[in-house]
Amino acid sequence: MLPRMFPRVLTLLASLFGAFAAVSSAQAQEVTFHKDIEPILQRSCQNCHRPGGVGPMPLVSYEQVAPYAGLIEYKTGLRDRAGAMPPWYMEKNVGIQDYKNDPSLSDEELAAISTWARTGTPKGDAADAPEPLVFDDSLKWTAGEPDLVVTTNSVTKLAGTPDWWGEIDRVPVGLDEDRYVKSVEIVEVNDVDNQAGSGRETVGGRFIFHHMIWSTAQLDENGDRVDETVTSWPVHEVGRNPDIFDPDGGRLLRAGTYIYSDSVHLHSNGLDTTGHLEIGFRFHPKDYEPKYQRAILGLGNGVDISIAGNQDKQELHAYRALEEHTKIITFEPHLHAPGERMCLEAIWGYTVETLSCVGYDHNWVRGYAYEADSAPLLPKGTILHIVGYMNNTETNPNVPDPRNWQGSGNRSVTNMFIDLGMRVTMDDEQFQQEMEERRQKLNLGPNDHVIGCPLCLAPLVSPMDRFERATSSQSD
Repeated sequence: MLPRMFPRVLTLLASLFGAFAAVSSAQAQEVTFHKDIEPILQRSCQNCHRPGGVGPMPLVSYEQVAPYAGLIEYKTGLRDRAGAMPPWYMEKNVGIQDYKNDPSLSDEELAAISTWARTGTPKGDAADAPEPLVFDDSLKWTAGEPDLVVTTNSVTKLAGTPDWWGEIDRVPVGLDEDRYVKSVEIVEVNDVDNQAGSGRETVGGRFIFHHMIWSTAQLDENGDRVDETVTSWPVHEVGRNPDIFDPDGGRLLRAGTYIYSDSVHLHSNGLDTTGHLEIGFRFHPKDYEPKYQRAILGLGNGVDISIAGNQDKQELHAYRALEEHTKIITFEPHLHAPGERMCLEAIWGYTVETLSCVGYDHNWVRGYAYEADSAPLLPKGTILHIVGYMNNTETNPNVPDPRNWQGSGNRSVTNMFIDLGMRVTMDDEQFQQEMEERRQKLNLGPNDHVIGCPLCLAPLVSPMDRFERATSSQSD
């Protein structure tokens, strides 16, 4: 009898071994908090979502994170649209993909979060956990500890009151010598406890400053700016990341100047709130001199904006021809409540190339700084083109009443359409030098393609005199 049962025993043993192997494989592939999820949170979430941070809940310990697993899966899955977390909306399937301080998640990380949320949020072995982050006040300044901090006067915005637009007090910067600035970062400080669960879901979340257009300048006896002492700075916007200037294009902060703004936009966050702005400057060494000049050009349309009620996928367009060779340092869409997306194109001759497309969230305005070897190098004569995509329907939670037509204006319920990105200009020699350095660093050949540098490969496929004639005729 035993010989007749032997095949069955072998089959049973094979099945058991197969089951054990499947269990072992499943255990090996199990996504756990400590091994897989915690490193993602540390890199891309905990700077805001921590005790005392600006995020509405801390996401540090397993006990804090597990109850929000479904919400985390949903928010991260939005990826490049309003509401996505982390708040970084660069689209990954078009244009340049190399940016500084990019906290976005990879496809693998998104899949890990989804798997973890849908398989019971296993905690895993604490031995697999990374070293916990140490939080301190220095995390307030994400670009690094400032060399100089200037604080504006406090203002109070009452709950339920309409948007306000105007000026704030002039504030002395307190410098006794001129200094070139390598980065500037603005932080709103207010009396809202964002983790107490009070307030409402609204534009800007906990904040009351939507944006501030500002400059520094010496003042005359009437309190007006002295024109030859003015330095303009990147617009502050709600949720904004720091502005890091091109290493060869620092901006000058003059001695004896004041912070000056007659264009501050405040909105209610649902609570009586008192707040101010702190402006942190980081300086270059005292002997620093900039190599490139700031490009002063407007790219946007603030005049004939027309957005119909109850319509999605409406487009706005604006164009600008470059009069000088230009390197684009950052791309920064500025829209208002109906805005959902903006794309930046470069038109050179017969070539139309998309440089970047990003989603837009009126609660978290981002500036996207290109990595050094990816920043667009555009010859004079290039036409910059921005396209804005607007959603004025009930599916857009930022729009209070989608029945209304909307035009241009300073309030959140009116509109702006601008690329506020930073750019620097170059002469012919500097432009050719930048392209040569890029060819060398990236080891480019004549059959390669570089997004945003239409002439980078020209010397490899045609003589230099033809290249120079091309740049000259295009600019003419």
